[in-house]
Amino acid sequence: MVLYAWLIFEVLVVLLTRTRRGEGKISDRGSMLALWLSIAISITAATWIGEVRPKDFLAHSAWIRPVCLGILTAGFLLRLTAILSLGRAFSVNVAIRSGQRVMKTGLYRWMRHPSYTGMLLMLLAVGLVERDWISLAILLVVPTAALLYRIHVEEIALREHFGEEYVAYGRQTKRLVPGVY
Repeated sequence: MVLYAWLIFEVLVVLLTRTRRGEGKISDRGSMLALWLSIAISITAATWIGEVRPKDFLAHSAWIRPVCLGILTAGFLLRLTAILSLGRAFSVNVAIRSGQRVMKTGLYRWMRHPSYTGMLLMLLAVGLVERDWISLAILLVVPTAALLYRIHVEEIALREHFGEEYVAYGRQTKRLVPGVY
């Protein structure tokens, strides 16, 4: 049920925040499609594998579901807060809108891409609830690769538009995990 709520949320985000031609400079380079496909394929494969294979870790742990729900909720709230913090500057496709500024407050004081960190937490929760190492690996490795490509594309666009201001921000702020990466 929670997975479907997340899907509905993401579809709404796409419908409400996608930058269209004429609204800003779009520099997506296919990263939105790559990310969506990697997540859809990973979730489908991981849940199928989780159904057909025996549970190979934490199989009889009653606490895993509430912990996963907590991780999923934390990831969702992190992603939602990041999106709302950027406001009109947020776009599901990589685009720079007129009047946009480098966000350096709130969550963005500690990490440059908190919405992606939230997304990775949600994928971690889905992977853990499957209680299968292969499912977990699929849900973390494949979308993370797509996210890293997207971050690369996004940061090129931000550096091109904001120049030294974004470069300086990047030197003092990690991408996904404060103080780590």
